[in-house]
Amino acid sequence: MNITVDEDKCCGAGQCVLIAPEVFDQRDDDGIVILLEQTPPDTEHTAVREAAAVCPAAAITLADGA
Repeated sequence: MNITVDEDKCCGAGQCVLIAPEVFDQRDDDGIVILLEQTPPDTEHTAVREAAAVCPAAAITLADGA
């Protein structure tokens, strides 16, 4: 799994951080997403898929593979 985030789309809702805190964080000043793990371990894939699905701004894109 390969993750990309679009900081311009991010609205700072923080759902991704609540669902997958090992993969996502937020900037302190404006709440915009910070990607901690571009290629997370298999154990995080379910949480990352859920985070992408609930993102209100559709700022998280997932691609299978390396």
